[in-house]
Amino acid sequence: MKEYSTTQVQGLLSEGLNLIDVRETHEVAQGIIPGAVNIPLGLLEFRMNELEKPKEYIIVWRSGARSAQATEFLESHGFNVINMSGGMLTWEGPIE
Repeated sequence: MKEYSTTQVQGLLSEGLNLIDVRETHEVAQGIIPGAVNIPLGLLEFRMNELEKPKEYIIVWRSGARSAQATEFLESHGFNVINMSGGMLTWEGPIE
């Protein structure tokens, strides 16, 4: 599984990344990386049709553990995904 650190993701923000935040809605209410799309982990299977397989997606979670689950799930369905290790707990970039 490919991973980026939060520092790497922050450095790439200006490049128009495709970020998928798989935290629950109440967690996202505390702040989300600008431009990220919230698809709660429990709904990912049902909403993956909203994603395009050729695009690269960075998967975000609170600590990075469940984003790894989401990354593995999407990889198994042919998506090009990268786990953001450390998650929002180590994120020091901007939030909305």
